[in-house]
Amino acid sequence: MDQVRKKLRAEYAHRKGITGRGVTVAVMDTGIVMHPDFGKRILNFADFTQGRSKIYDDNGHGSHVSGIIGGNGRMSRGFYMGIAPECNLFVTKVLDRKGNGNTDQVIRAIDYVIENRMKYNIRILNISVGMLPSADETEKKNLTAAVEKAWNHGIVVVAAAGNNGPVKNSVTIPGQCKSIITVGSIDDYVKHGRGLKKGYSGRGPTECCVVKPEILAPGTAIKSCSAKGGYEIKSGTSMSAPVISGAIALLLQKYPNLTPAQVKLRLYEKAVVLDVPGGQNYWGVVYLNRLL
Repeated sequence: MDQVRKKLRAEYAHRKGITGRGVTVAVMDTGIVMHPDFGKRILNFADFTQGRSKIYDDNGHGSHVSGIIGGNGRMSRGFYMGIAPECNLFVTKVLDRKGNGNTDQVIRAIDYVIENRMKYNIRILNISVGMLPSADETEKKNLTAAVEKAWNHGIVVVAAAGNNGPVKNSVTIPGQCKSIITVGSIDDYVKHGRGLKKGYSGRGPTECCVVKPEILAPGTAIKSCSAKGGYEIKSGTSMSAPVISGAIALLLQKYPNLTPAQVKLRLYEKAVVLDVPGGQNYWGVVYLNRLL
């Protein structure tokens, strides 16, 4: 697994000036804090939980996710740098301090991202939240339609597979959506002691019998920005998804005219299949030198 993480590291891209500059990633989560690693790259913040205007994160999950995508590592002198350290961030808070939210808030946030996509050059929407397949059918249908709407408006939607594995059909909504890119954890079998069981990553097949998640990325014991300052470790597919969102930000800096479908096709063509414990069916993992 150390080999996978080393090959995923972004020095190759950064040395060539591919840092995500000019690309905006929308992060739909628990919010964000003004961490030194984000600098002035938080272009917009909208709170769909309490309607507050000041930037905040009363849970910490969103700041951690944002750091994986676009932290520049300033506070650690570059050691804990995100995948796309010069990308911009467009943050919508849809979860409260306990990590809870509702479908209406999420759908409103997605519509808000779509409305602002041209103004802020939003190319990617990272969704490290989800609902169980057993959720209300109407809510599942409405959320799936919302993410497909974003995809059809030219935004690459990346969603976490959820932490309800290793049973089959355990990918959360909206990760089950056929159109979007769903990311699972490749190291979910590693002992981590953080409340997640071995093989936690959500698995397919989905009800539509499509391969989900398509891509796997490291998700266990990931150190990133803390809402309390400094850095902290978190685990889950919520950490895997922003790895891929950051990689796509690099890709879209280099090839800005790619459509969401073309981005997904490139991931398919460039993915590397590894022998993963648990017998997961997936396209592969992303090595940045191949992807770029």
